[in-house]
Amino acid sequence: MIRPASAAPLMNIAFYAPMKTPDHPVPSGDRQMARLLMMALTESGCQVRIASRLSSFSRDCGGAVRRDLMHRAYAERELLLAAWRPSPADWRPDAWLTYHPYYKSPDWIGPVVAADLDIPYITAEAYYAPRRDAGPWGPWQADVVRAVQSAALNFCFTARDREGLQKIVGSGDRLVALRPFIDVRGRPLRTPRSTSAAGARLLTVAMMRGGDKLKSYLMLAEALTGLMALTWTLTIVGSGRERSRVAAAFAAIPPDRLCWTGEVAPEEVAAHMADADIFLWPGFGEAYGLVYLEAQAAGVPVVAQDTGGIRAVVHAGAGGLLTEAGNVAAFRGAIAELIKDDPRRERMGEAAFRLVRSEHSVAYAANRLMTVLHTIGLRGQEADP
Repeated sequence: MIRPASAAPLMNIAFYAPMKTPDHPVPSGDRQMARLLMMALTESGCQVRIASRLSSFSRDCGGAVRRDLMHRAYAERELLLAAWRPSPADWRPDAWLTYHPYYKSPDWIGPVVAADLDIPYITAEAYYAPRRDAGPWGPWQADVVRAVQSAALNFCFTARDREGLQKIVGSGDRLVALRPFIDVRGRPLRTPRSTSAAGARLLTVAMMRGGDKLKSYLMLAEALTGLMALTWTLTIVGSGRERSRVAAAFAAIPPDRLCWTGEVAPEEVAAHMADADIFLWPGFGEAYGLVYLEAQAAGVPVVAQDTGGIRAVVHAGAGGLLTEAGNVAAFRGAIAELIKDDPRRERMGEAAFRLVRSEHSVAYAANRLMTVLHTIGLRGQEADP
């Protein structure tokens, strides 16, 4: 059970997201997850403050870039230590938590501050890529490895991430599972209906960028082009620099089957999900994909590939269907199954709705965090036993 707001704080948490600060003006999955993690920590009974807004993210691994970023990080941590070493009465961290450190955005602040203040250092969704040990990113990766190895706890969002961290931490109790989660409160819920007459309302939501996003759009278009004998429409939510290439991929599909919304506000995305029958997204390169949870929270089953960390958010056979990576025919067949089978689709939608609320909600995460944080000690004797 979540601690009541009136209870003494479990911990003061200094929160840091080296890739993108939670209050960054540009939306992204990283920003969304950072905000959700702060929300869950708060609901677990912690007092959470953003420790630094310094971004260490870089696409350039050159030495000059690295030296400049590290110099700024050193200055930042000295400012923090100057403020916190005297233990001011108003606020001082009891633990430091860094969200999503990886080789392109290491944490050069938290480990030193935590060690100096003698407080636990914690990571969430840290990522280790063994192939980056050598080569130009090697020094950046080494900093991530040292930080993860110094952590009292490393929260792992997927089995793949946990397996990666085991290579540098081992299989001890410092690796803790925390399922990806969303805020399910206030989300509209889909109304069950038959698709036999009106046809299935399909939905996809993704930015139109190059790389894996474009690859997923191309696969989706190819799969649907082979389903013209079935009755369906597809709403496509998203925009971006590859809009023309995405549109070209869907050119073989009659325009009256497609609804292009462009980029819309989050509440409009939720409304589109509540109006859909099936959510489709192949998901090349997805770490896990919060959008799958958002669809399932509306009671909409998912069709995706079994790739990356998608199994962490889609319970195969319950909340949706997962197909072999790169197999267009299998992806097409899964879509057809759910279009033609109303009862199965409704069962999956109901299961998805229940699973997200019980295992992927902020409430779940808050209780999980509260339980685990007890293992590294509470703030004095203020918290409940």
